[in-house]
Amino acid sequence: MLMIKTVAITDKTITAYLVDGRTISVPLAWSWRLSEATPEQRLNYEIIGDGQGIHWPDIDEDISAEGMLYGVPAPNPRHLRVLSAAV
Repeated sequence: MLMIKTVAITDKTITAYLVDGRTISVPLAWSWRLSEATPEQRLNYEIIGDGQGIHWPDIDEDISAEGMLYGVPAPNPRHLRVLSAAV
């Protein structure tokens, strides 16, 4: 099981440092909520589920270690509305 020990967030990446020594990094753009959040909101996170994920309470965002490793970017619902309106 992937377990997050610590997290680093920049204006470009979300990086999870795992208990077993591995590092997973994804573009910040993978999370539209984090991309649109303030730097202060991005830094207000908690590691949840015994290290299985990260939660940002200010913006109600959750990302799992498995999602970072195997997942795909979260779709922005506003972007989806624009696309469906154009059809």
